[in-house]
Amino acid sequence: MTLQKLRIGLVCPYGWDTPGGVQNHVRDLAEYLIAKGHYVSVLAPVIDEAAIPDYVVSAGKPISIPYNGAVARVLFGPIAFSRVRHWISDGNFDLLHLHEPAIPSISLLACWAAEGPLVGTFHAAAKRQKAIFAIGPILEPVIEKLTARIAVSEAARETLTEHLETDAIVVPNGIYADLYRDGEVRAQWGGNTLGFIGRYEEPRKGLSVLLEALPIIARFAPDVRVLVAGPGDSKEVEDQIDPQLRHRFEFLGRISEKEKADFLSSIALYIAPNTGGESFGIILAEALAGGAAVVASDIPAFDSLLGSGEYGTLFQSENPQELAKVVIDLLRDADKRKSFSQRGKVYAQRFDWDVVAEDIFSIYEMALVGGKGVTLSSENRAWNRFLGREGK
Repeated sequence: MTLQKLRIGLVCPYGWDTPGGVQNHVRDLAEYLIAKGHYVSVLAPVIDEAAIPDYVVSAGKPISIPYNGAVARVLFGPIAFSRVRHWISDGNFDLLHLHEPAIPSISLLACWAAEGPLVGTFHAAAKRQKAIFAIGPILEPVIEKLTARIAVSEAARETLTEHLETDAIVVPNGIYADLYRDGEVRAQWGGNTLGFIGRYEEPRKGLSVLLEALPIIARFAPDVRVLVAGPGDSKEVEDQIDPQLRHRFEFLGRISEKEKADFLSSIALYIAPNTGGESFGIILAEALAGGAAVVASDIPAFDSLLGSGEYGTLFQSENPQELAKVVIDLLRDADKRKSFSQRGKVYAQRFDWDVVAEDIFSIYEMALVGGKGVTLSSENRAWNRFLGREGK
């Protein structure tokens, strides 16, 4: 990377304390940039300020709103706007990189409050959202302020085009591919094991589809086990499982990054039965890097990431019978699993941070051409009126 050392402000719209793909992406990007010698400050909603790293600045406690089939923990409003302005004013940034600036969040506030080199990354792939319609009149002029736009996938790019009739450069989410490639095989997670990582309580993660498929799978693979990792109430899920099959499930709770790498290197198949709301599928990239053979629903983001079946096996979304058939076929065919594993490991290198960061840096360079750093916007009357601050 030939770019000069910069002062970069990253804005994460979602609660820093809550596990999620956007938060993980911002964290990894920040730490990668810091390791390369740049000054980085991340502004994010935070619940527990005592637990955040030095590079994170709290914008206040988030509130929960339904968004894209899940619950998003975001921050918005006049008090948040004031905190965003102070952070921009104090930061003396060369560039701001705003994540999800098209939803009511501190990323949108920062886009409105700032002038100068502004890069926006769009993560969501979703049908038209009421939240976006509600603030539609003010969104388009705000998004037009962005010097450059990034979409994490073609699905995210298409969502941006549909909602705001603008375009973006596709740069995928990054992973530390070597971490997963070097995962240790653990005997307790080996054998005919199916792995799942995600929040149990979110219907769109599709765990219920796997639960429905299990009785069929168990009939043809008597030694199959399902290992589930992630946050959530396992008791609620266990109540949905046939009592005769409960012994086949193991709930691991939250696992560390090292444990995740070992998990993905140990299981026979990684199952991603998501029903929608995904724009990329970073866990699939991690699973491929770890050498797991991947079975995923054929939602557009997963179909794209897996090369329409070249790097993993797809099944019809929300079809437990087809999922069962695909799993049984792969459990019976070790050579096919090995082939997917080998191809996937090579393919996953394209998502490594060394590759992804180069693409992001090239966009930073483009955004910085002719720029003189980030300053506060002098024209906020429309925004103040929207927030009920006119005349204050």
